[in-house]
Amino acid sequence: MKEKYVYKLKVDGMRCSMCESHVNDLIRRHLDIKRVKSSHLKNETKIISLHPLDIEEIRKAFDGSGYIVDKIEMI
Repeated sequence: MKEKYVYKLKVDGMRCSMCESHVNDLIRRHLDIKRVKSSHLKNETKIISLHPLDIEEIRKAFDGSGYIVDKIEMI
């Protein structure tokens, strides 16, 4: 079985399910990932990848989006 890397992001600025979709789309456009899921109720995004991701690249994906990444942790 392939190893998985899971990242949990604290994202400020998501207010609705459309915001969740926007965040998921910008992650997919900028990063090579397996899966992403966001929750505006928890202000959180989870990213699953088959390889380690660069934390700065994750932050860059949000540049100019209006969403703010407060915290990134690998879980």
